[in-house]
Amino acid sequence: MAGSPHLRGPPMLSFQQRSGPTRVEDPRPMSVLAPGYYLRWFARPLILAVAVLLTLFVATGFLGLQYWQERQAAHHFTEHSRQVLETLDRLRAIVAELETERRGYLMTLDPAYLKAYGVSDESVRREAQALQTLVADDPLQGLRAGHLALTVAATLREIDELLKTAGTSGQAALAMIRSMDEIRSQIDQMVDHERFRLANREARAEAFERRWTWLIAGAVVLVVALAGAALALARLEAKRRRKATEENIQLQSDLAARDIKIRRLFDANIIGIIIWEVQGRILEANDAFLRIVGYDREDLASGRLHRTDLTPPEWRDRDLQTVAELKRVGTAHPFEKEYVRKDGSRVPVLIGGTMFGEGTDNGVGFVLDLTALKRAEAEGREHERRYREALMELAHANRVTTMGQLTASIAHEVNQPIAAIVANAEAGLNWLEAQPPNLERVRQTLDWITNDGMRAGDIIGRIRALIRNAPPQKENLEINQAVLEVIALTRSEAFKNGVSVRTQFDEGLPPIQADRVQLQQVVLNLIVNAIEAMAAVGEGGRELLISTGRDGSDGVHVTLRDSGPGLDPQNMERLFDAFYTTKPTGMGMGLAICRSIIEAHGGRMWAGPNEPRGAVFQFTLPLASDQTASRAMSAGEPMGLRSVVR
Repeated sequence: MAGSPHLRGPPMLSFQQRSGPTRVEDPRPMSVLAPGYYLRWFARPLILAVAVLLTLFVATGFLGLQYWQERQAAHHFTEHSRQVLETLDRLRAIVAELETERRGYLMTLDPAYLKAYGVSDESVRREAQALQTLVADDPLQGLRAGHLALTVAATLREIDELLKTAGTSGQAALAMIRSMDEIRSQIDQMVDHERFRLANREARAEAFERRWTWLIAGAVVLVVALAGAALALARLEAKRRRKATEENIQLQSDLAARDIKIRRLFDANIIGIIIWEVQGRILEANDAFLRIVGYDREDLASGRLHRTDLTPPEWRDRDLQTVAELKRVGTAHPFEKEYVRKDGSRVPVLIGGTMFGEGTDNGVGFVLDLTALKRAEAEGREHERRYREALMELAHANRVTTMGQLTASIAHEVNQPIAAIVANAEAGLNWLEAQPPNLERVRQTLDWITNDGMRAGDIIGRIRALIRNAPPQKENLEINQAVLEVIALTRSEAFKNGVSVRTQFDEGLPPIQADRVQLQQVVLNLIVNAIEAMAAVGEGGRELLISTGRDGSDGVHVTLRDSGPGLDPQNMERLFDAFYTTKPTGMGMGLAICRSIIEAHGGRMWAGPNEPRGAVFQFTLPLASDQTASRAMSAGEPMGLRSVVR
């Protein structure tokens, strides 16, 4: 950039190998600005001034030449016009003299008036020819001069003829002599035209004189301004030189301070620092690097430290890519790899490096030991695993607690098919004791007993599935069927609290991929919470509406709307926090576990107020993959749109 000091770049650091603590040699001191640099900068304003002066001189010379040529042309034109006017004056005088002679003779017939006969005629012709020669370069004047010469010649011939018959035609001769007025008129026209041209030329010369005067004045002003600008630039350049010198001194001081910092960094052994060749030989290293790889300075001094020996075979291809990157761009971005220690063990490291400069094979590398980081990552993964296990145990405990709350409902659900089995068995015995036995009725009764037994088995199976502590296992399932199974378990609890459960399922929902037990736990918690909330309502209907549908983001949307007391807007944000509850005997983990289950399945869960009263809990779940979903849809049966009031 113009005006900035031309400073030398920072010197390359060199390292000495020795047995003691590693040190960095002092960099070469930075030189001050060369005198030629100052002269070059100082010469720039002078060069500009000289260039402007030369331009001004050339322009002045060109305009001076033009002025001289204009003056010469004006002088020539003036001289030429003067000659033309003098010739016209002589021609007018000769014509006047000729007219006087002829008129005197015709008036008196005295031959004395003709004593110079022939001399005036010749003078007129000579002056007319001279006039034609002078105005030959002017087409208009030349045409007038030619016409004047013809008129003069014709008039002279006519006058001569009249003189021969002067005695008989005196009045005609006088009339013919008056025709000389036409010649004078033509001469006067030529005189007026020539004087007009002379006046116009003189006006142009005066205007050029004025322009020349302004040009000289402008040149003087420009020279003065240029001299002032050159002086200002010289002072500015001197100021810049002083500033550049100060900056150079400050930079030299900064470089020295930076060298001290680099030396401290190298000797501080915070990270491993190595000086290497591109071929792989390690020239110098600090103690931190030697501790990482387990070698000592004797190994370094003997040249036994080589990148190839320190790199495991599976990492050598990556090293070749790094070398190619160093040769191409001069810098290798940090990356993780492993080193083989002296004892044969491996150590994970983060390494990066850069070349010292173009045209050299040496560079510096920075090595960071990742052993502690890897150990911390492993411990973090172990903690995460334990956290997941604890969360699963807590979710299982929540399921068991909820199932304990529904003991009466579950007992009622189980007792119904058992009681039906006993009643049907007694009826079957009665039909067998009849005479004759009604075998058709017995067969029908046995079918009822079989159906009731399968119904009881299904109830027991669903209960066992909900309370068992099995690891999560995602499968393709229909959301409507999973919700119906949970509704069946809570039917008696809802009837006991006077709650009507209504379902509104969307038609033909695609299957989702989820863990059936965890998903049913979410629905079970939400239904039980809604029943308990509506149980405290003294007046008004108690209704729970469970609906399913498609989500706008290509998923399944489940909504539970109750007519309970609703949610407190001030605590809406804390609703899903762990250990937050509004129940006197609650633990505050149910909704937190529900949200964690939904989010683990890739969905989201939220709550809000219901209109005109109550609360709304909603959650979404993503669909299964296209291939599995298509297979599940082809194998399953559409649920249809159900609206059942129980």
